[in-house]
Amino acid sequence: MTSRAREFVAAVPRALDGVRVDRAVAMLTGVSRAEAAALVAAGQVSVDGRAMRSRSAPLVAGGELVVELPSGRPALEPEATVPFRVVYEDPGFVVVDKPAGVVVHPGAGRRDGTLVAGLLARYPDIAGLCGVCDPTRPGIVHRIDRSTSGLLVVARTAGAYRSLAAQMAARSAGRRYLALVLGHLEDERGVIDAPIGRSVRTPTKMSVSSAGRPARTGYEVLQRLDEVTGPHGAVALPATLVSCRLETGRTHQIRVHFAAIGHPVLGDDRYGRLPTGVLAPGRLFLHAAELAIDHPESAQRMSWSSPLPDDLVSVLGGRDADPAAAGPATAGSQRPIDDGAGSGA
Repeated sequence: MTSRAREFVAAVPRALDGVRVDRAVAMLTGVSRAEAAALVAAGQVSVDGRAMRSRSAPLVAGGELVVELPSGRPALEPEATVPFRVVYEDPGFVVVDKPAGVVVHPGAGRRDGTLVAGLLARYPDIAGLCGVCDPTRPGIVHRIDRSTSGLLVVARTAGAYRSLAAQMAARSAGRRYLALVLGHLEDERGVIDAPIGRSVRTPTKMSVSSAGRPARTGYEVLQRLDEVTGPHGAVALPATLVSCRLETGRTHQIRVHFAAIGHPVLGDDRYGRLPTGVLAPGRLFLHAAELAIDHPESAQRMSWSSPLPDDLVSVLGGRDADPAAAGPATAGSQRPIDDGAGSGA
C-alpha cells in the first residue's frame, strides 16, 4: 500500500455470500460500482490473500476481504446548521428524518450543507469510519435524493456499517415510500418489473433498459384525486397517492418506474412533466415513510415511520396519509416493461 491509500479489511458477511465482488465492495466501502470494478481491475481487491481477477466473481462468506482504497479526498467539515431530525439513536447507528433540499453526501459541485456534515457535528464518532467506507460518506449505507424527504439509517461503528451495508445489499432492509403520481392508476396494487440503467441519450439520467440491472417496485393505491392544492388554492389535476415498497434499490427507481408507465411523480421535471403552481421548485412528492432493519448486534427487527411533511400534506388538501395503511404489494397486477433503451430521457 502507498501512503495515498487506505486499507479496508472485513470478513465477508453471510448476507453477501455469492454476491459478485464489485457489488459487495461498493456496498461495504461506499465507493461507486464503477470505482469498485476499477479497483478489482487494478489488483487492489483480494480475498484470503489472493487478488480477485474478475469483478463478477462471487464472494464466499467468511473470507477475508481486503480493499486498497485511495485517500486523496479533502476532509469533511462538521456543520451544526444542517437541518435534520433524529428519530432513533443507538451507540451503533442513528435513524434520521431528512428534509427535502438537503443533499445526503458531498458530490459533484456540492461539498457544503450536506447531511453528512450535519451528522459529523452531532456525532463526531462517525469520522472514525473513514477507514471502512468512503471518507466523503462516513456511515452512509443508503441514500435518498435531495428533492425527497424521509428516513435514513446511518452507521456509527464499523460493525454496524458492515451489518447495515450487508442488509441493504441482501435487500433484507424494508423501505416504503409515499408518492403522488400524475394520472389515475388503473390497478389497486401491483409490481413494476423493469431493469434500470443509464440512459443512452442522456448519461446523467436513468432509464428503463434491457441492458440495465433488475429493478422491482411494488405499489398499492391509497387514494385517487381529481384535484390537488397549491399555494393559491385548488388545481384540477388527476393524481394517485401510492405506497411503494422497494424490492431493489436502483438510482431514481421509483421516479423512473412510474414515469415509464406514464405516471411520473408530481414535481419531477427530470423524468416527467412539471405542473406549475403546486410544489416548490425542486421538490418531489416523494417521501421515505417507513424503514425496517435488523439490529446490527441483537438481530432484533426494528422499524420506524415518518409522517408526511407539511408541504406534502398541503398538496393533499390537508389530508395526511398513514404510511402503514397499505400492506405489502404482493398481489394484483405485475407490470413488466418492454425494452426502452434511452427512454425516459
